[in-house]
Amino acid sequence: MSSELSILALYGLLIVVVVLLNVLTAMSQVGLMTLGGARDDMPALTGVAGRVERALTNSVVAMALFAPAVLILSAKDAFTSGSLLAAQIFLIARVVFVPVYAFAIPVPFLRTIVWMAGFLATIYLYLLAL
Repeated sequence: MSSELSILALYGLLIVVVVLLNVLTAMSQVGLMTLGGARDDMPALTGVAGRVERALTNSVVAMALFAPAVLILSAKDAFTSGSLLAAQIFLIARVVFVPVYAFAIPVPFLRTIVWMAGFLATIYLYLLAL
């Protein structure tokens, strides 16, 4: 298995961790009974719980964009040193993004810069896939 596919698998595991973090932070805010129900009347999550929920949504969208690029490159057997670097940048950016967003790290534009690094790495992978 290529390193890029391994990075894709590692990113999947990161999302699993964020899902668990989302459940734990939401449970502390709305309780287990609310989470165990239909969630029709679930209040909006706020603070860390709300930011973790948004980080999870953002992470799933990033996976939906990153995975096809890696899979296309795999199908074409077109991995390069550039694709490996882009995948590494993506993964590092996403690992940094979650705590920066979830815990509102107070560095101006840090979240945006980290997000942009991962997004540009994804775009680069698509350009390689063409």
